[in-house]
Amino acid sequence: MVGTMELKGALNGARYMASLSDDREVWLDGERVNVSTDPAFEGMRNELARLYDQQHQNGTEEIMTFVSPESGKRVSCSYLLPRTPDDLVKRRRNTEHWSRETWGQMARIPDFMASVVVGFYDFRDRLASVDPQFGQNVIDYYAYCRDADLAVTHSIVDPQIDRSSTPLVDADLALQVVKETSAGIVVRGAKQLATLAPFAHELLVYLSASYAQRGKRELVSWFAIPLATPGLKVLCREPFSLHRSGHGHPFARRFDEQDALVIFDDVLVPWNRVFLLYDGDVASRGLASINAWSLYASQVRFHQKLLTFVAAATLMAKSIGVDEFRNIRENLGELVMYAEVVRLGLRGMEADARRTDGGLWAPGSDLALSCFAAQIAPRLQEILRGIGASGLIMQPSEADLRQSALRPFLDRYMRGKAVNVVEKSRLFRLAWDLVGDGSAVRQDLYERWHRGDVARNRTNLFLTFDQTSTVERMLDVIRTDPDA
Repeated sequence: MVGTMELKGALNGARYMASLSDDREVWLDGERVNVSTDPAFEGMRNELARLYDQQHQNGTEEIMTFVSPESGKRVSCSYLLPRTPDDLVKRRRNTEHWSRETWGQMARIPDFMASVVVGFYDFRDRLASVDPQFGQNVIDYYAYCRDADLAVTHSIVDPQIDRSSTPLVDADLALQVVKETSAGIVVRGAKQLATLAPFAHELLVYLSASYAQRGKRELVSWFAIPLATPGLKVLCREPFSLHRSGHGHPFARRFDEQDALVIFDDVLVPWNRVFLLYDGDVASRGLASINAWSLYASQVRFHQKLLTFVAAATLMAKSIGVDEFRNIRENLGELVMYAEVVRLGLRGMEADARRTDGGLWAPGSDLALSCFAAQIAPRLQEILRGIGASGLIMQPSEADLRQSALRPFLDRYMRGKAVNVVEKSRLFRLAWDLVGDGSAVRQDLYERWHRGDVARNRTNLFLTFDQTSTVERMLDVIRTDPDA
């Protein structure tokens, strides 16, 4: 056993809510808070509980869960090991459901990190080659996460202390192993951004090997610990969901999944929670392998986000009577084009799927789609802002709409084309959550960076693109004398 959560299979809302009442150390605006009761976390708590309840409802249970052959219980499809192409499609349909229900706004739906845990399982033999116990630990951890239906977060980026320096100069710049004991390893340092951390059960850490390759092996460690582990501190950013209700900020209120800095104050990681130590070469090879399914899930989610933007832009254009303008239709078509490119790219990833050394069915590379998503993310907001224009800035609040002294004027001056003032104001305020609110800015930053540096990804895409046949044919053309 690697944990303490009850192994009851797919979570429901009540069990999820109860699971947040533990000793996790979460800080918000200078105060230690209780995630299970604090109002800043209410919207996300309720949203996750609603989604977990759907795992047990007619019409969604079959999409979101499957019967585990090991336990005979229904467990989340997010933890399904894809051994066939059909399994890969079943995983995609589950991810589509989570993403559609959250309008593509929750990049860290629990399905995302469950896919990373699946990747760890697939990499088990390579980890076992370093130490047989590491391979067994990963197998046990996968089974535990699946049977308890754990929500997992990760944190793998160094804080921005001094990017001109390295941990080789100042050891405090990176998370590292400070000692080994009979009980496990002790780690010290900090990592960001742990998205979903306040709402998760587990923190999974798998670090880049770049520093270790320069001679500092203690900077390489892969492990998992409960959020309630002593010495682990979670510092949250300012929330977007406080003091928001009704239709005022419908997306920010429901989908503020939070981001956090996690501080490891000499945290003890038990040996059965350690998956890799000190081996930079294995870490380098493993990073791409274990993320094959999570990166695929990220593109499924991004496709749903694109559909959200298409719908919002279309309704906005119709509400103010510009949907037949040529330039507006061109913009709407551009959004649809993006959605179709990602949809077709996802089918291409499925068509290019192959069996891994670990025996699972993995989708093809998402590298081109990752570059594409980061590139177009700002354009999505630009198009919506162009359509909504000043209407995005000035819309009556719910309280304004209820005010009898104002309502006749609002009905006259703030209505739309065949749309009453209530629907129009709610639509534009929803759009504001997509393009103008603090949560919208956070979404834009996330889409640009969470798949990694765009320049690096484009470089890797070029270096891994096989154009041998075309280059050889072209060389034949330029080397052949047409007059010979």
